[in-house]
Amino acid sequence: MATAPKEAENAIGLEEIHTEGKEPPKGQKTFTVEEAVETIGFGRFHIMLFLIMGSTGVVEAMEIMLIAVVSPLIRCEWQLQDWQVALVTTMVFFGYMVFSIVLGLLADRYGRWKILLLSFLWAAYFSLLTSFAPSYIWFVFLRAMVGGGVSGHAQGLIIKTEFLPTKYRGYMLPLSQVFWLAGSLLIIGLASVVNPSIGWRWLIRIASIPGILLILVFKFIPESARYNMTTGNTAVALATLQRIARMNGVAMPEGQLREPAKERRGRFKDLIHPKYLRTTLQIWIIWLGIAFAYYGVILASAELLERDLVRGSVAPPLQDSGDDSEESHSPCHCHFFGPAAYQTMIISTVGEIALNPVNLLSINLLGRRLSLCITMGCTALFFLLLNICTSSAGMVGFLFVLRALVSANFNTIYIYTAEVYPTTVRALGMGTSGSLCRVGAMVAPFISQVLMSASFIGALCLFSSVCIVCAISAVTLPIETKGRALQV
Repeated sequence: MATAPKEAENAIGLEEIHTEGKEPPKGQKTFTVEEAVETIGFGRFHIMLFLIMGSTGVVEAMEIMLIAVVSPLIRCEWQLQDWQVALVTTMVFFGYMVFSIVLGLLADRYGRWKILLLSFLWAAYFSLLTSFAPSYIWFVFLRAMVGGGVSGHAQGLIIKTEFLPTKYRGYMLPLSQVFWLAGSLLIIGLASVVNPSIGWRWLIRIASIPGILLILVFKFIPESARYNMTTGNTAVALATLQRIARMNGVAMPEGQLREPAKERRGRFKDLIHPKYLRTTLQIWIIWLGIAFAYYGVILASAELLERDLVRGSVAPPLQDSGDDSEESHSPCHCHFFGPAAYQTMIISTVGEIALNPVNLLSINLLGRRLSLCITMGCTALFFLLLNICTSSAGMVGFLFVLRALVSANFNTIYIYTAEVYPTTVRALGMGTSGSLCRVGAMVAPFISQVLMSASFIGALCLFSSVCIVCAISAVTLPIETKGRALQV
């Protein structure tokens, strides 16, 4: 009969191990990962983290923006119609949409770092294969695979978010937009040199190099300590925090690291739990609308330049009375970007960082919700202003401001989504949001590259209406994350 008490003691002991010691001995000091992150503060480690994980934005921007600068060339090489050119971009985002959910689910279950590494290897491999595509069908398929790989790059943002102290998140995360800008400018600059000389295939090969190089420095960034704690890997989480404290030259909190392990991680039903259901649905609407507007602006800019639409309405067919060449009458619009077009693209792209200081202050002073509402409302207004009959310089100015606004929208929603969900579903929350985001991106090409040719004002009104819906959804979000600690 003495075995029964023994079994009971063993069961209690196992339960205590499983829950990571929720009730430590009396008088023993303990601390959580959140408390450790706040105590360690900001230092050398976070600068390295910002540079390496931020650089994932360079690679993502180059892969996504690449379609905009190669569209005129593949249009002519394979004699493509408007809908076929639009389909290329749509399929890139289709791949992104499908894999975004899958990789987000895997990241919550198996770790952010592993999925980030896998996504970079995947994207680099299929990007290089794209440069050897023998036909349009192969090109579309391989770019869809690239989109699937790029979807995992969001794990870099999650790792940054989970290591940053609360008061620095609102400042450091928006600065990551600098890397996206750098990637966009780099691919446009490369295209202006490589496309006219050695062709778009070499442009894709060269654009793959930064992603391959970045893989080599991932080893300097550890797995998220918050993630390790949810899996019960307390020793690994503690070692990571101690390493960061040494790099930053500060002391760890006194006591023992204790937090309950989470058995249930990365479950979709947690996103639609009554506690988060309204937040999740509104976030999905906002992500979809922001991507629709963002890629709509990018593709519309390329379309305006390619077809010389510099006055708020559709220009006559590309046919010069003094030029009877076959190319001028080509139904596939074989008009390549010249130096002036690349210059205009660079100017409008620089707009993405123009509002960054204002957006940064707005996010931290007004909060995430109100800041997003204001920038979305302004985006709706400037879409309508594109219809004003103006000069080429005026059109460039409008595009510049629009790029600044849509970039600010993305800044804010990225931060909000990473902050609002608990650690157990943070990557899945980002993944599903990124997936819905790509639905908007998939539709955008057909509005910017097809509908805009038929009805310029109709396309602009559609973009503007979606932005207004997003502004209303943003300001009515039930949770404000400004100054709020990350939830476990």
